[in-house]
Amino acid sequence: MVASNDIGDPVQPWHTPRGSRRSRSLNSSMQRTLPALISGFGLRSTDAVNSPTPTMIRRARPVVNRTIVALSPVPRGTTISPVHERRGVRGEWVHGRGVGPSATIIYYLHGSGFVVCSPRTHRGLVSRLSTLTGMPAFSLDYRLGPEYRFPTAGDDAIAGYRWLLDRGYSPNQIVIAGDSAGGHMALDLLAYNHAHGLGQPRAMVLFSPLSDPTFEISLARQRGGHRDPLIDARLGANVIRMYLGDVAVDDPRLQIDLSADMDLPATLIQAGSLEVMADDARDIHRRITDAGGSSELQIWPDQTHVFQMFPLFGPEAARAVRAAASFVSDQFDRSRVTDSR
Repeated sequence: MVASNDIGDPVQPWHTPRGSRRSRSLNSSMQRTLPALISGFGLRSTDAVNSPTPTMIRRARPVVNRTIVALSPVPRGTTISPVHERRGVRGEWVHGRGVGPSATIIYYLHGSGFVVCSPRTHRGLVSRLSTLTGMPAFSLDYRLGPEYRFPTAGDDAIAGYRWLLDRGYSPNQIVIAGDSAGGHMALDLLAYNHAHGLGQPRAMVLFSPLSDPTFEISLARQRGGHRDPLIDARLGANVIRMYLGDVAVDDPRLQIDLSADMDLPATLIQAGSLEVMADDARDIHRRITDAGGSSELQIWPDQTHVFQMFPLFGPEAARAVRAAASFVSDQFDRSRVTDSR
């Protein structure tokens, strides 16, 4: 499996020593401007990092969501079908351009830190993945903290999977995909399926996945001198703690065990080399392979957290999504990988 660069030469960009000039310039700019954005909420950077509150989250949520929507445009030709079942599953079906009904689907769990974002913020990314694979995607709208506490998001992800099975999709027809916190929810779903005798999805794609919601892996990486231009590990830990509440750090749904008898799906994991959660991606890859599963890990140079969402930031976003789509298509022996713009 290869991606292509701008002049058509076969490359594997996650093996190159440096990212594009555009992405490197943007990383430098973000490091300078983020403190000003935080101050726009009437906060000092140290307040936001060390002492986030539920009120801060509620104030920041609409601004964060609108910003992501603006920076992650939805491709033309995308069609959306909302799902809002009374006392049931919420989300939306996303059909990329030219994508019709299909026996195979993507089940997408958006990232959030468990407190922000929605299917709307991730619609651009999900649409591009749909277009490139030729598969419709169901993007789950799960409940967020701090209003809802652990393990509500994971419970909603399980309910969404069961809802898809009830509608006639077999596990072998489903690819589960997710980013950041959605990656942890995907692992939680695999553990649930194993414990309750449900079939596992055909394949799994994880973008910048969270392995440890206590953020100890990321905190250790930051203490070792790795600085993420977007995310401070202390902020991530404190925000997620509002969702976790008083749950024990060794709760089995927090620290998910992957074992050889789980029939783990073939997995692709992508992360950026600059992000504070890069070692979370490495940890998940290691745990899958240690359990006898198949996992491909791609660390993309000079990229930040869930860079795949932001094609305006550099060419790596489009290349990474194409690589993910190729991986998915390979699992079904399909050839569709087209232009998603």
